Parts: sequence; C-alpha cells; structure tokens
Amino acid sequence: MAAEQTVSTGRAQRKLPPKTGIQQIFRISSVDSLRALRRLAAAAISAAALCLTNAAPATAAPIYPIPESDAFYWAPPDLANFRSGDVLRSRAMPTAVYPGATAWQLLYRTTDSQNAPIAAVTTVFVPSGGGDNRPLVSYQPFVNSLGTRCAPSHTLFNGGLQEGPALNVLLARGWALAVPDHLGPTSAYGAARLGGRITLDGIRAAKRFEPAGLAGSPVGLAGYSGGGMATGFAAALAPEYAPELPIVGAAQGGVPVNIGKLALEVGGTPNPLFGLGFAAAMGLEREYPNELVMDRILNTGGSELRARIANACTDEIIAAGANRSFGDVFTTGMDADETTVRILHENSLETFPGVPRAPIYQWHGAADQVSPVLVREVSGRYCAAGTPVLLDMIPGADHASAMLQGIPRAFDYLADRFAGVPAPTNC
Repeated sequence: MAAEQTVSTGRAQRKLPPKTGIQQIFRISSVDSLRALRRLAAAAISAAALCLTNAAPATAAPIYPIPESDAFYWAPPDLANFRSGDVLRSRAMPTAVYPGATAWQLLYRTTDSQNAPIAAVTTVFVPSGGGDNRPLVSYQPFVNSLGTRCAPSHTLFNGGLQEGPALNVLLARGWALAVPDHLGPTSAYGAARLGGRITLDGIRAAKRFEPAGLAGSPVGLAGYSGGGMATGFAAALAPEYAPELPIVGAAQGGVPVNIGKLALEVGGTPNPLFGLGFAAAMGLEREYPNELVMDRILNTGGSELRARIANACTDEIIAAGANRSFGDVFTTGMDADETTVRILHENSLETFPGVPRAPIYQWHGAADQVSPVLVREVSGRYCAAGTPVLLDMIPGADHASAMLQGIPRAFDYLADRFAGVPAPTNC
C-alpha cells in the first residue's frame, strides 16, 4: 500500500509564466469560493447516490437537456459504421484567449455505458510551432452541470470555464491539449465511467486528426475532483478499452473513489450545495434510463427542482438547490436496491476492477471531506498490481487548497514522464 506521507515529484517546481499563479489562474480568491469548493465533491456525489435509492425499472423518461442547436454536435445517421475515436467532423476555433495556439473542435464516435455508439466533442489546442508529435495532455475539467451549453466546448471560449486560463500554462510548456466534453451529449453528470470512455476516445480522435500533427504524440492525463474521476476512469479503462494509446502518466487529484460510501458519510442534512448532488442523480438517470428512475421517489418539491435545473450550469444549480435536504425532495428511505448498488459500483474507482498500467500521481488533501482513507486503499490496490503510484497526501489541505497545491506538482510529474524520467513511487 502507498505510504501515508507527503512527497514531492523529485524535481524543483517550474515557475509559472510572469504575473500568473495558480490561485489567479483558477480565479479562486474569495473565502466564499474556497468554502464552496471544500464542500463541492461531498455534496455533489452523496446526494447522487442517495436520491437513486429504491429505484425500479423505469416507468417514465428522464428529463434530458435541450438539444444542441448547433448542427456541429449532431451525430450522423450512420454513426455505428465508425470506429470509436473516429473523427466525424471538425472545425477551427478562435484562440484570442489562448494566444499563439491553434484550436479545433472534433466530433467523434464513442460509446455510452450500454456500449451503444454516441457522438462526443473534444477541443484540441496545438501551441505555436505546430504539432510535430509533441506531448499531448488530455485535461478533464471539473464540470458540474446538466445543460449542454455548460460543456467545455462552449465555456472554453466564452469565459465560463473556471480552469480555462490554466491551459495557457500547459501550452507554454509546448504541450498540445485535448479538452473533452466528458459528460457526453446528454450532460450525464455523475457517470464517471462514461467520462473515462469519452476521454480515451477523444485522445484517439486528436491523434487521428491529421492537421493537428499528433499521431505519434505521447499522452498524459490530468484532472481534479469531477475531472479527476474522468481521468481516473480513463487510466483504469485504458489497458482494455484503448491499449494502443501511449499513455505515459496520469495526474489525478481530489477524486471521490466511492460515491456510495461518500453518500453514507455525508448525506441527509441541509447543504448549500445540495443542488449539485441532485443534479448528479439526474445525470446518472440520463445515462441509465432503463434502470434508474427518479419520478417514483420525488415529492412535489423534488419534481419542481428537477424541471428547474434540467438545463442549468453550476451556479444556477447551486442557487436552485441551496440548503435543501433529502426530505425536501424525496419520499423514500435510504436503502439502495441491487441495481442502484451495481451502477454506483460501476462508477466508483474503488469497486471498479480495472487497474491502470500507466504511472499515477495521486494527490489528495489529508483534511479533505472526500475520504483520504479510501484514496489510500485504491492507491494500495494499484501498487499491489504493479502500477507505479506516487501518493501525495498534502498535510492539512482540504478539497480547495489541495487542488491549488497539487496542480503545479501534477504538471511537473507529467513533464518528467514526457522526458522519459523513471516514474517515482512510494508504494
């Protein structure tokens, strides 16, 4: 099992570009923002698990988001004829906020949780000088939304993506980037395994897109919190789902590795971010429409909230659900049925049997509300299977401060993997 100690990546941290810093980059400066992030993962995932309890075979359809009006996102009728990761269409994007870079959006074929073909979008950035098989990082943002308008392919360019400015730090290193809409075409927030598949197929698409010049690029993965879940699942799925991808390392932080256990620990009391958890339940219902249904367990208040946030982004969801509890929206108890347990296990890294083969940098706040104990256990399981894991438990850090402290270390970790430096481990 990975040692319970604070570690470094074994090389000096690189300086960020002038007049930047991680807090500035992520626009986290107020006390209120930090407090919100401290509660984010726990509130979001716990409600997701609990509000799907006692589900039975669906008798009503989920509420899906308003379809994309932009025809670029529409899947072609012959989608099933393409391979996973095949590019269906592409378009160039403006890069005023990413100076010197060239950007494209790619629509590509991937698969949902029932192995049916779906179309997804990734945004690819190549820094000045072109592709030339330079390192490629797939960066998974923490997206906690139900509206397709909230996806990175939109918010990267309208200022809505909180992590957007940090991408310039990676581009300044000379790395190409792929930023997938990892919640998928129905914004299935909470469906982490789906996010892993979309991430891997987005990398395939970026490498197959000839104008980007990335066919021979080594690949790194990075993400935090909800983005860390998609990153973690991409790393765990890769040996079987995409074994051909040359993934040299994954940096994942603040990951809720068991959404069911987290629910039991923190669910059931009024929470300022209750709406995020309710939204995650709606996302899982969208991804498993024939197995999960919320209608049978919602009271009038729950039905109203569900309709109100069906197309909402993070801030709108938080405002709509603020300080509610389960009793305000549900009519049943908390005993989960077998179907719900199975689906929660499928979307929790602790219970998902896949093991990454690429080296892992796993960072987590020792004071995080998302259980550090479970993160240690998952890291230990990976170590036992022979995966080099560098577990970085940051003393005294909660969910927000661990993100800020770990991001520079994560980038340095990936730089070493791209440079061919042997992966450090504290297994």
